[in-house]
Amino acid sequence: MKNFHSIYSHHFIRVSACIPYLKVADPVFNVDHIIELAMRASKLKSAIALFPELSISSYSADDLLHQQALLNAVIAGIGRIVEASRELTPVLQVGAPLQLEGKLFNCALVIYRGRILGIVPKTYLPNYREFYEKRQFTPAHAALTREVSFLGHTVPFGADLIFNATNFAHFSFHTEICEDLWTPLPPSTYAALAGATVLTNLSASNITIGKADYRRNLCAMQSSKCLAAYMYAAAGPGESTTDLAWDGHAMIYENHQLLAESERFSDQQQIITADIDLERLIQDRMRTTSFNDTVQLHREQLRSLRRIEFEFAVPEDTVPLHRPVARFPYVPDNPAKRDEHCYEAYQIQVHGLMKRLAFTKTEQIVIGVSGGLDSAHALIAAAHTMDRLELPRTNILAYTLPGFATGEATRANAHRLMAALGVTGQEIDIRPSCLQMLKDIEHPFTDGKPQYDIAFENVQAGERSSHLFRLANFHHALVLGTGDLSELALGWCTYGVGDHMSHYNINASVPKTLIQHLIRWTIGSRQFNDATNEALAAILDTEISPELIPTQSPDKPLQSTQQIIGPYELQDFNLYYVTRFGFRPEKIAFLANHAWGNRLTGHWPDGITEQSRNEYDLATIKQWLGVFLSRFFQTSQFKRSCIPNAPKVGSGGSLSPRGDWRAPSDAEAKVWLDELKLIP
Repeated sequence: MKNFHSIYSHHFIRVSACIPYLKVADPVFNVDHIIELAMRASKLKSAIALFPELSISSYSADDLLHQQALLNAVIAGIGRIVEASRELTPVLQVGAPLQLEGKLFNCALVIYRGRILGIVPKTYLPNYREFYEKRQFTPAHAALTREVSFLGHTVPFGADLIFNATNFAHFSFHTEICEDLWTPLPPSTYAALAGATVLTNLSASNITIGKADYRRNLCAMQSSKCLAAYMYAAAGPGESTTDLAWDGHAMIYENHQLLAESERFSDQQQIITADIDLERLIQDRMRTTSFNDTVQLHREQLRSLRRIEFEFAVPEDTVPLHRPVARFPYVPDNPAKRDEHCYEAYQIQVHGLMKRLAFTKTEQIVIGVSGGLDSAHALIAAAHTMDRLELPRTNILAYTLPGFATGEATRANAHRLMAALGVTGQEIDIRPSCLQMLKDIEHPFTDGKPQYDIAFENVQAGERSSHLFRLANFHHALVLGTGDLSELALGWCTYGVGDHMSHYNINASVPKTLIQHLIRWTIGSRQFNDATNEALAAILDTEISPELIPTQSPDKPLQSTQQIIGPYELQDFNLYYVTRFGFRPEKIAFLANHAWGNRLTGHWPDGITEQSRNEYDLATIKQWLGVFLSRFFQTSQFKRSCIPNAPKVGSGGSLSPRGDWRAPSDAEAKVWLDELKLIP
């Protein structure tokens, strides 16, 4: 039975990049330190331990690499590493000069559990500026054989090797060496197209001013273009400084995201570790049609790559996730990046609305303002739009439409916001028209009975939309929708004649948690005057409620949306990993437990008060994930199949049938709910 709390049960692997302390041309000393770091990586339960280029001999040995005594000592050192690897968890990748076919190759040895899985020679030898590798080495393409006899065994040899774990899905890696990455067509590109998910680079790479950023860019772009993880380990302390210097730069990227980076210029050896999500990479490749088109164009060459199979001994004990998982995946943790995203979100919405108004030759907007988050955000985006079009904000015809359960606090907030923004704010009491509708359908409420059913609620939602559309007809205006992505995902909108419908909806691909942060950003960046900011702050502090069922306490709504459909912060988390990556419920729960299980760990975005910092145990996460799966997959798709036009805002996607999400309205949720049962 698999261990739910271990990363290896959810298609993660832990990897380590190691920078040993070396001595030039001293394989005994160097191997001691390589084995020491390999043992540390094993205690960390890493699946890969990567070492720098020529780490057994040292890269900077220059012509000493042609000395037979040194080459023999290297071979003896390799034998020690192979023997030490028998009880170690990770696959070791170490660099060494090897004398094969009467030539000297700059090689990476892939070693696992007492066996050399393969030997990979360097493909591209730099011979410019400070590099003179062709003086010592022969490039990979000069090799005559595809196998070599080494330490008494026949070992695959070549730069075309992909190493596949037969018992661990998607664990497939390829190895290249330093300059290989600097070329227009790195060998790892073909390996990724052929299925390798983890690309590794044994590097020496002396340091010069500005080179570190160039390395970062290379690794980041190679990982993103190849939809892969990229591990990089460069030479560090102990290499010769006769003519060059070394900074011991190691990095681990996953599809452009930096997961770990070493301390540069350290005088100590070090190890960095990261947890790589193999399933996330595979999901991205499956969805990215251009990646697979490239595979087809190069399929003959890719078929020629050799697969070296091995069985990976998966750690049986609990290996907890050591990777940060954002509580709010739609909201960047980095404040500067968050501000940039908020700015872009507004600009996307404003530009979308500007185009729609210009095309329809419409200069007025009708919008319902409830005193809640969504309508507040849509209203301030509309105000920005009018400013950009150099039209008066009075062209925004904003209406608050109180019904049977509208609270005084939300009603007051709506009026405060409309007045502060200088729009044309008005109020229409919808209760008389609702009563007429309820009377027409012979609803018991008209006889004084407190029957607050779905019909009672939707009569109010429908009357609000009916008023807005007729007002738009009357004023030659456009109805601006306010419903958000989270509500669409959960089906929390009144179909057709309710808040589901509008002429244009700028919020349709913006989740609730992002709307909250957009409003915080609006306040913090002082986009509007103090009165507007005060109104927005009051709206942020208001309980999220549809306010459709009357209560004796007008200041405390009986209906709490999040008590019915779940906390939006959890449901947005579920939504992101379902739509963006197609993850299984079990994995989503594992990630949610890591992100939300302890309020005292991890990073909280600015603006979330101490009392608002929630935590959820696994049982609660499982409960609300079940609600999400049922509503999202089985009961709500028909509402998403015919939503109004709306601009896509975030990379997390939209649910428009014309965009990121197409699904049948009559699908079953059984396969997702069945897997939900696997969560402890």
